[in-house]
Amino acid sequence: MYRRFKSTGRLTDISDAVSTLRQVMETTSDTSKNLTTVLNYLGTFLLCRFDHTAHLQDVDEAIRVQTRAIGLTPEGDTNLVAWLSSLGNSLQARFEHTGDLKDLAEAIRVQTQAVDLGPDVHADLPALLTNLGNSLSSRYETTGNLQDLDQVIRLRKQALDLAPEGHAFLPTFLTNLGNSLIYHFKHTGNLQDIVEAIRVQTRAVDLTPEGHVDLPGWLSNLGNAFLHRFSRTGDIHDLSEAARFQRRAVDVTPKGHASLSAQLLNLGNSLLSQFNRTGELQDLTEAIRVQKQALDLIPQGHGALPLLLTNLGNSLLSRSNSTGNLQDLAEAIRVQKQAIDVSSQEHADLPTFLANLGDSYLFRFKRTGDLHNVVEAIEVQARAVDLASNGHANLPLWLISLGNSYLSRFSRSGNLEDLAEAIRVQTRAVELATEGHANLATLLTYLGGSLRSRFERTGNLQDIAETIAVQTRAVDLTPEGHVDLPRHLANLGNSYARRYEDTGDLQDVVEAIRIHTQAVELTPEGHESQPGKFSNLGYAFLFRFRRKGDLDDAAEAIKAQARAVNITPEGHADLPGRLTNLGNALRCRFERTGEIQDIVEAIKVQTQAVDLTPEGHAGLPTLLHNLGYAWYHRYVSSGAPEHLEEAVHCHRSAATSCFGRPLTRVEAAKRWARLLNQYRPETEDVLPAFRTAIGLLPLVVGLEDTLQRRYAIIQDYKSLPLEASTVAFRLGRPDLALEWLEQGRCLVWGQQSQLHTPLDELRVKDGALAERLTDVAKQLEAAGASRQHSGSSTSPSEKVTLEDEAAAHVQLARIWDDLLVEVRAIPGFETFLQPLQCSAILQHLPASGAVVAINIHKDRCDAIALLAGSDKPLHVPLPDFTLEKAKQHHAALDKQLTEHHLRARDAEWSVEGDSGRALGRFAPCKNADGPSVYPILGHLWNEVVKPILSALQFLERGGNTGGTLPRIWWCPTGVLSFLPLHAAGVYTGSKQQSVMDYVVSSYTPTVTALTHRVMRDCAIDTKRSGLFLTCQPKAPGAASIPGTTNEVLSIHESATKHAVRSLKLEGDAVGPHQCLEYMEEFSSIHLACHASQNASDPLQSQFLFHKGNLTLGSIMRKNLKNSDLAFLSACKTSTGEAKIPDEAVHLAAGMLAAGYRRVVATMWSISDKHAPALATDFYEYLWDRRGESSLTQFDGSLSAYALHHAIQRLRAHEHLDISDRSLLTWIPYVHFGY
Repeated sequence: MYRRFKSTGRLTDISDAVSTLRQVMETTSDTSKNLTTVLNYLGTFLLCRFDHTAHLQDVDEAIRVQTRAIGLTPEGDTNLVAWLSSLGNSLQARFEHTGDLKDLAEAIRVQTQAVDLGPDVHADLPALLTNLGNSLSSRYETTGNLQDLDQVIRLRKQALDLAPEGHAFLPTFLTNLGNSLIYHFKHTGNLQDIVEAIRVQTRAVDLTPEGHVDLPGWLSNLGNAFLHRFSRTGDIHDLSEAARFQRRAVDVTPKGHASLSAQLLNLGNSLLSQFNRTGELQDLTEAIRVQKQALDLIPQGHGALPLLLTNLGNSLLSRSNSTGNLQDLAEAIRVQKQAIDVSSQEHADLPTFLANLGDSYLFRFKRTGDLHNVVEAIEVQARAVDLASNGHANLPLWLISLGNSYLSRFSRSGNLEDLAEAIRVQTRAVELATEGHANLATLLTYLGGSLRSRFERTGNLQDIAETIAVQTRAVDLTPEGHVDLPRHLANLGNSYARRYEDTGDLQDVVEAIRIHTQAVELTPEGHESQPGKFSNLGYAFLFRFRRKGDLDDAAEAIKAQARAVNITPEGHADLPGRLTNLGNALRCRFERTGEIQDIVEAIKVQTQAVDLTPEGHAGLPTLLHNLGYAWYHRYVSSGAPEHLEEAVHCHRSAATSCFGRPLTRVEAAKRWARLLNQYRPETEDVLPAFRTAIGLLPLVVGLEDTLQRRYAIIQDYKSLPLEASTVAFRLGRPDLALEWLEQGRCLVWGQQSQLHTPLDELRVKDGALAERLTDVAKQLEAAGASRQHSGSSTSPSEKVTLEDEAAAHVQLARIWDDLLVEVRAIPGFETFLQPLQCSAILQHLPASGAVVAINIHKDRCDAIALLAGSDKPLHVPLPDFTLEKAKQHHAALDKQLTEHHLRARDAEWSVEGDSGRALGRFAPCKNADGPSVYPILGHLWNEVVKPILSALQFLERGGNTGGTLPRIWWCPTGVLSFLPLHAAGVYTGSKQQSVMDYVVSSYTPTVTALTHRVMRDCAIDTKRSGLFLTCQPKAPGAASIPGTTNEVLSIHESATKHAVRSLKLEGDAVGPHQCLEYMEEFSSIHLACHASQNASDPLQSQFLFHKGNLTLGSIMRKNLKNSDLAFLSACKTSTGEAKIPDEAVHLAAGMLAAGYRRVVATMWSISDKHAPALATDFYEYLWDRRGESSLTQFDGSLSAYALHHAIQRLRAHEHLDISDRSLLTWIPYVHFGY
């Protein structure tokens, strides 16, 4: 019966055999010599049935009877070897099912004992060696210990060598050796291992007759070998062979056989690989089907369960990636997490399971934008990499995946550490991939993507890259022994060190140390350049010490700098710099070791450096700043107040110097302010420090830089105005808080706005000067927006042109500053384009309503309310609101927008017939359990808006009292800029109320922008007064938005009915150039189209037309002095940039800067279904309130009220319910300007 079962796999045969032997056992006496044989056979039969059914009670019983057999067998008995080996097989089988390492350890012990006894007393040594090899292989699969695998291969080769041709178990020995070689290939990547595995497993299949019970396993193993070779070589023939052998394995496996799940698992893997190679969805569907079938066949707790789960997850992820089905993605994550949960921490495949789960999390992040997913991806992928050995065949792919997750998080957060880590791990991945690796091209592609992202993020690395390229060429062209070689090397080393400062790439500083070391060695003793060479080398060592913390590097830095100082002649111009470098090295070592002599010596040499430097020297602020740091660390060590005073004095002197780099001075001012704020928080001494820091910002972010570069620089200082204002509030100076917010926020936007300042009054005084100022402003704007950097591939002639342009740009900035000095010398123009004092701001406020600036900082939150006629600002503390709450609200809102596809870009359009007007889609939320919008609006109302309205006494006048509601202009800061203050309120329950019940809301980028508009408000030329309308429903590359056609048609018909001067042009009838001409002819414009914002280069933000794109830069270059209203009926036209929340980089702010007095815009994607109705109601409100003398003129002065009215109509008449989706339908509409 047993032999027939082995041949046919019929369960009834082995069950009958077990029953028969049980009866024999029960009738056999304990003293009978045959009992041990009966027990052993019964154990063997039970183990066979367990292999077929996976019923744990069978293997438990097998172990019990085999242990009993061994206990009854005396030492020296010839059968003991067989009994021990059989018990080991059962223990190993139970381990495979339960994962209990005690079973595996016992299996190896008894099988080792069997092998040790075998040579003397047993003939079937090959089988004993094979069984021991099986248990050791299981331990390797669990622990990943390569020594175990090496021993397995030795044992299996030995067994094969001992087995004669025709041996019954020869196919088993062959296939086992092949499996071991596959594992070795997976661990080491040695292609010869997989070639040999295919050879021996092919022979095993050839030796096994059709119908043999082991044939399915041999076929499946051979298929796996081909699949692994495909993963290395990419040869599709190997992939076809893998699927062919594994289909055959499934076909010849009897239904109900215990191994069927394993055959299905392997077939599923091949089908998934085939799909990944060919893209045939049918292969993927079949893979998922067979993998689910395999899972259904396997019991809980089985050792193969984790692998089955993770492979199913991989297939579901691939299908989600292919079809976009998020349910597949959620299911993939669920089963992959389950795979990890049911695996032991020592499982050899745990890194694989973790890496696969990380891929799924990363894909979900890319789909949903939820930052939590990419954080999870990095966590599990980093763990996978940490668990994998350096030689693991899959390590390069896991490193690339980890790098991709870091890169994805960088693209969301802008954190350069993520970018650096992405490059680091992906560089390692490429390094680990040998020539000929199937995935090498992929590894290189991803690495290139990360490097490109770093280039795009920094903006100015072209210059330093080009420097290194030409200096490297210089070194290459200089022969050994040439007198100039040390100088060339020193220059190249300095460039590497400089790039390290920008990128943090350790390889650059390692290269700098290597090059500088070579330069020092090649410089003759006593040469005049020798001190500089040592100083350069010391600086590079110091960089590495700061990065790695290796004290040997600090010692080398100090030694090199001390040598540089010692051999520099007295009176040498470079001596102060070398002294301060030595002091920096000593201070850095003190920070690590606390050795007091280091900081004392640092102060001594840096004081000497300051004393040697004359007043007015450009380098003095740097020397003072460094000395200030040394004194501060001395104070931390000593606690002596005079040491703190010295630190403050040094930083103050550096900050207030009239010379030196602006960047150094602003950093010194920040340090000066923060030291006082930390140690003397209750004194007003800190106020001059912050005033200096804020005043220096325009010098750091100068007009001589490109827009992109200015935006990159300002990120480092985005919190400074908010921090300074927080201190001013704490010290009871809301006037200073307002001034500092106005000076430090929207700095780049303010610069662009200044270039469009109307000069009518100046023309009356000096027309020629006004024209010169206008001309330079236009040139500066063009240079800032368009100037390019040269690169290594730029031709010599092009480099000359580009460098000429850069020099001209710097010269234009100087001319601009000179012209401002000239204008300010004219009586009455003393403060021209200078920041306004609080008193001046209060003199030029809108006549009705209030302007409210809100400062948000980690220490506190405050509002400043400004009312016309008041002589001082109203300070409104907001004690219940915090920066952390604002961040939480922003994250929750962002998640809602993502889930409703209102943040998506470049996605499919049209959901339930309703599309949006940005590069995304407008869709219902499919996650009902996510955060709601209601709590956000409620918190904003109770903790921010309501206290402000109460302080202004607007709550007493609003509600149902009738009459015209007052205006309010919101000017939020920080993350609050992304929250809808205009919609704050309680929208559920019995006490519903909102900001719309009490005021009509508008926004302004800065208070100064509004006051300037009030100061310069003048009548619009009646010949230009009118409304130009255009719709662009079918812009190339964007989804159709047919609602825009009806929208402009309805508005135009209404305008005609009310005799308002208007013009409507649709689609192809107007291009960007013609549109600009009409913008000069008409005071107002209604744009119904797609919009695209470019946060890094706002002047390239654009409206999408049928015949090209209308850029913001082209609009701003026009003279739109008669501009009134811009209604931007497009998506996300007032969405800011999270990395620089206090810089107005959106289209709405750009239109204000271009000259429009008021703008209607959107915070996120809007519905093409509702936009036309809202726009129609908006204009009807304006038409109905035109005066009798308006004639054909258009007046947008009531646009804020019109939008307020239109939103209320939308809520009331479009049957919007109180769902989150309905709120998100009307909330995005916002009003900017006067």
